[in-house]
Amino acid sequence: MVKKTMKIQTEGIKYTGSKLKILPFITEKIRSVGGVRRVFDGFSGTTRVAQCLYQEGYELTANDSSVWSDVFARCYLLSRKPLAHYQELIDYLNSLDGRYGWFSEHYGGLEQDTKRPFQMKNTMRLDAIREELDRLDLDLDDKCVALTSLVLALDSVDSTLGHYVSYLAEWSKRSYNDLKLCVPHICYRPELPEARVFCEDIFDAVHEGAYDLAYYDPPYGSNNEKMPPSRVRYSAYYHIWKSVILNDRPKLFGKANRREDSRDEVACSVFEEFRRAPSGRFVVTEAIDRLLRETQAEYVLLSYSSGGRATKSELMEVITGNGELVDFSEIDYRKNVMASMKWSNEWAAEDDKNKEYLFLIRKR
Repeated sequence: MVKKTMKIQTEGIKYTGSKLKILPFITEKIRSVGGVRRVFDGFSGTTRVAQCLYQEGYELTANDSSVWSDVFARCYLLSRKPLAHYQELIDYLNSLDGRYGWFSEHYGGLEQDTKRPFQMKNTMRLDAIREELDRLDLDLDDKCVALTSLVLALDSVDSTLGHYVSYLAEWSKRSYNDLKLCVPHICYRPELPEARVFCEDIFDAVHEGAYDLAYYDPPYGSNNEKMPPSRVRYSAYYHIWKSVILNDRPKLFGKANRREDSRDEVACSVFEEFRRAPSGRFVVTEAIDRLLRETQAEYVLLSYSSGGRATKSELMEVITGNGELVDFSEIDYRKNVMASMKWSNEWAAEDDKNKEYLFLIRKR
């Protein structure tokens, strides 16, 4: 473990499931176990938790099935070159002139336009930078750092509520700013242990190694029966980041110009599923049960929202079936992002107080 005097810094994009505000609770729970060295972050998302745990000195393995999360993890956890090397690349990308391309056609808007995620001047910069990244002969390290920088820069000039299933009717103040890339805060220090990064389905990744503790923050879905399933899919929320990473110009659909592969029938995770299994339990409850059962770790720290499909009582039943509940916390958290969306007022639950559950489990 590193000395507590070391300043820990994380960064990321606006994200529905971000754990930025409860990082202190998560790290405190892990420290309370004692003797933890190898940690598995199974749903790393924006990698906020992974960045923090890595800087605290754990032998960290990060996994997420999203390609943009994989790029983030490789940037923050695996990049090893001097800052000056990355700065030279970022300065060059910032010097490029904008050009009209695929992203400008589908996601850029002029002053008089509405309901586009970015202003045209910034999508033209995006088009130029993204095409240049494919033209340059970059190694994986450099490309992941540059792509992370690009996504962070776009996130700072968007005109959204933090997701990409609908866009604001009027331009946000930040959308008028110019797109400017900065070198990400890379976490590597020589004294830190090597990290590992996977981009796999969780039920494959869970067999990649054994750990002292596994941290799980699965997609929550929603327990709001009025809400259409498509409004709670992470692949729908962040489809544009996948397009930026891959630059594959996919077929699009809908007013938000979502990727075809973000449709419910293609991209739904079992952890976002709202239906019941033949057993009568919710599909997500059975998925969590399987995950706990197959995890190769002495301890599991499970983070879950009171607004998720699985209820606290169902989770407790699953936990006691797989081990012993060592500690449990309920943390007051901001209400579900759905409640703040103008187009979802008709679905908003009357009681939108949200709590984050933290279950510390010792497996049998």
